[in-house]
Amino acid sequence: MQPRVLFLSRPLARLATPTFALLALASCGDTARYPVEAGMGPDPQLPKPVERVIPTVKVAPVKRWTGDATPVPADDLRVVAFARDLDHPRWIYVLPNGDVLVAEANAPPRPKEEQGGIRNKVMTSMMQKAGAATPSADRITLLRDADGDGVAEIRTQFLTGLYSPFGMALVGDRFYVANADALVSFPYKAGDTHITAAPKFIANLPGGLNHHWTKSLVANADGSRLYVGVGSNSNVAENGMDAELNRAAILEVDPASGSTRVYASGLRNPVGMAWEPAKQSLWVVVNERDELGSDLVPDYLTQVKEGAFYGWPYSYYGQHVDERVSPQDPAKVASAIKPDYALGAHTASLGLAFGTSETLPSRYRGGAFIGQHGSWNRDPPSGYKVIYLPFADGKPQGKPVTVLDGFLDSDGNAQGRPVGVAIDAKGGLLVADDVGNAVWRVTAKVAAPVIAPASP
Repeated sequence: MQPRVLFLSRPLARLATPTFALLALASCGDTARYPVEAGMGPDPQLPKPVERVIPTVKVAPVKRWTGDATPVPADDLRVVAFARDLDHPRWIYVLPNGDVLVAEANAPPRPKEEQGGIRNKVMTSMMQKAGAATPSADRITLLRDADGDGVAEIRTQFLTGLYSPFGMALVGDRFYVANADALVSFPYKAGDTHITAAPKFIANLPGGLNHHWTKSLVANADGSRLYVGVGSNSNVAENGMDAELNRAAILEVDPASGSTRVYASGLRNPVGMAWEPAKQSLWVVVNERDELGSDLVPDYLTQVKEGAFYGWPYSYYGQHVDERVSPQDPAKVASAIKPDYALGAHTASLGLAFGTSETLPSRYRGGAFIGQHGSWNRDPPSGYKVIYLPFADGKPQGKPVTVLDGFLDSDGNAQGRPVGVAIDAKGGLLVADDVGNAVWRVTAKVAAPVIAPASP
């Protein structure tokens, strides 16, 4: 028997028009009773779910950066625009020669079965308001800072004709791309600025209906295995578990044969993945479920254990049962692993990179940089920043530090929304901003060197 989900928002089907429905959504819902920090840490506060006919919706309208405006860095950092005027840049990958690749992509076109109904129309209106409903550029752009001034002056179309590309990985002379529906590879040699070769098919990835379309990608140390993050096809399995085959999971792929298996499951939307430098263990940031109120459920960062189950859809943050899912699976709930560190409710934590740079201030070494895309299901909003979480002995230690802020202006408009993060070849932190259409570069705030005049 398939799990059945009881929707709090189903009465929206009786509303007359999408505009009326959107107005109703914007005026209803709960307000957070706790600061977002209460939902952060190894033991976050998990209050009782808030059940409302209409879920909380608070969308930050788009008002992109103007002129030379930039996000606001921490006091010991500075930020510049590495590149502007991109087309919905989502993910970043740094090649060994220092070239920076940016996946410019958005969700693929929806199948007909996803386009009808008042709920889908309302969601589309919300996405348009948030700047997330633009057509996908379906390309990977190469950015090169040839003169070393921290700004890319060379820009080429590295790969085109892709299908909502996201994750990227270079293994030897093969460059792998995780499209929304398949893992493919291309030949690559150092210095290439454009690839024209046809893609080589490696493995199918869950596509079709795409509640979560992004497919993140990392390789292990020797390149013998690739790991793909695949989000769920629903909020809490409302489309049935048949629609969740190989979803809400991290898949392990053998690039030589294309064989695929589930490496870890119960992860509603696993996005950023990275290898922790001290222990060389795999970590992931995960977007948790919506429509349980402004204070639930916190997104999280966790170590990925082979064969582990992390709760979705039956439970959250370990073994807290989600009563909307029926029938339940007590055995699965009993096996659910509690994540390592909560990142705040509805922060939409997406990007993940570990601080290996020797050029950033020392307090940013060894821990995790996390791009928080920002909420739609919380009042007041959460996320909309880049944070740094210290690590000690391979585990999170202490409280997060805000690295980059100011993506929301004083009126609550979204000037940008951070997504992917990466450390570049010179130790700067790169941040993809899909609403601001920019890639930001964060470095240490140091005074310019004083050069003494040459002696006679």
